[in-house]
Amino acid sequence: MTPENLAAEGWTRLDIDGFSRVSGGLWTRGKLPELEVGFVSGQPHVNGHMSTVHGGMLLTLADVSLGYAVIQQLGAMNCVTAQLQTQFISAAKVGEFIVCRPQVLRRSSDLVFLRGLIGVGERTVASVDGIWKILKPRG
Repeated sequence: MTPENLAAEGWTRLDIDGFSRVSGGLWTRGKLPELEVGFVSGQPHVNGHMSTVHGGMLLTLADVSLGYAVIQQLGAMNCVTAQLQTQFISAAKVGEFIVCRPQVLRRSSDLVFLRGLIGVGERTVASVDGIWKILKPRG
């Protein structure tokens, strides 16, 4: 997958700062409830002893994806990860386009509950469950 191919399929480069930017180029497509966030795995994402993608990169994808879903739900960036559980199901290989599809399950006054599946095509790589804390504006 090249940037040109991704753009032609409706993907947009996710422009975010900090760790998420240096961990690799993330792409987004759609809005809730059809939101998808993905990346093309490469050598920087490899597990040190195998040709598979490091679990830490899959956790980064999960955290960004579910967090981005919360931001869409709230219409603002006033949230932080409170809990993130991940179950690794199969290996993702270097060179694959890996996608997370987050789903908002419930929103209370100060928490958002989510889940998501990470996969390559029809193959599920991991499942994630998370809770995000909604922050009150400082004043």
